[in-house]
Amino acid sequence: MTQHKHAHDHDNEQVGTKKVSTLTDTHHGHEELARSPVSTAQISSFENGEFYITKEDGSVEKFDSKKLEDSLVRSGAVQTTADKIVRTIMEELKTGVCDPDSDNGTICTVHQIYHKAFDILKATSLAAAARYSLRRSIMEFGPTGFPFEEYVAAIFKAKGYETLTGQMVFGGCVPHEVDVIAWNKEKLIMAEVKYHNEHAGKSDLKTALYIKARYDDLKDNLYVYGGLPPRKIDEWYLITNTKFTETAVTYAECKGLKLISWSFPVRGNLLDMIEETKLHPVTCLTSLTDTEKRELLGRDIVLCKTIYEKRQVLKELGYSDAKIFKVMEEIGQIINLEVRE
Repeated sequence: MTQHKHAHDHDNEQVGTKKVSTLTDTHHGHEELARSPVSTAQISSFENGEFYITKEDGSVEKFDSKKLEDSLVRSGAVQTTADKIVRTIMEELKTGVCDPDSDNGTICTVHQIYHKAFDILKATSLAAAARYSLRRSIMEFGPTGFPFEEYVAAIFKAKGYETLTGQMVFGGCVPHEVDVIAWNKEKLIMAEVKYHNEHAGKSDLKTALYIKARYDDLKDNLYVYGGLPPRKIDEWYLITNTKFTETAVTYAECKGLKLISWSFPVRGNLLDMIEETKLHPVTCLTSLTDTEKRELLGRDIVLCKTIYEKRQVLKELGYSDAKIFKVMEEIGQIINLEVRE
């Protein structure tokens, strides 16, 4: 697996003096606004009755309150709460309350807006707040992103596959380390996982070319997993927790390389897979401190479900009964399970 701290999208269009994002990867709500942890991105430029969002990579797009509302509702917020959050944020954008001393007019950082929405949501529903912070939570896996590789394998396992991670696989010319191998009787899948710990990170054309070249060296060989007859790779994936550049998507579609990002493709993307399998990471829990989350990750406990099934882990860490119940209650709400006393 490759971890990227910074990546640049060279696939944006220039419009006048503004660099406008084409929004190919924003199907699941106002991701660029509400979920970015990047404090340098800003909301600015009130023009013709519309707010424009300046992101970390320099691109500009319109602030869309409907996308923010949809993201909140999808997270489990009731409509009245979503409406309240959108109204509050719109009012602060108009008045400049986020940064009243700024010389640049109405400016609110993405970080401020995310926390404003999150705090209001958390006060009404811990579970909705946890779901709302899901994308950001995956970025809290740490600088190496190692749990993400295991996390992707867990998703495939929940979908009915046996899995292995970090395996050396022989190609026609040289061996390759493959991040995730998943198989059942019908299909053999191999996947390369690209983790970014910043919201603006993207997997670009160079990455897609590299992954396709590896596949070309592996595709003609026969492989044996799970005691099944030798067979070729059925599907080869490139999976990332953020986005792909437009040229990477275009190339992959042309060459038959399957891509999965946070919201690409429109159906069957990473967010869909998480919600389908109910494999929410422990980093999304609002009832845990950052230190407690890191401690769990250090014990290779990545999933909320793992805590739910092995609650004694919290006892071993010295959690009080009241604290354990609070954590279990939140997990139960997130994955729609009955809380056990």
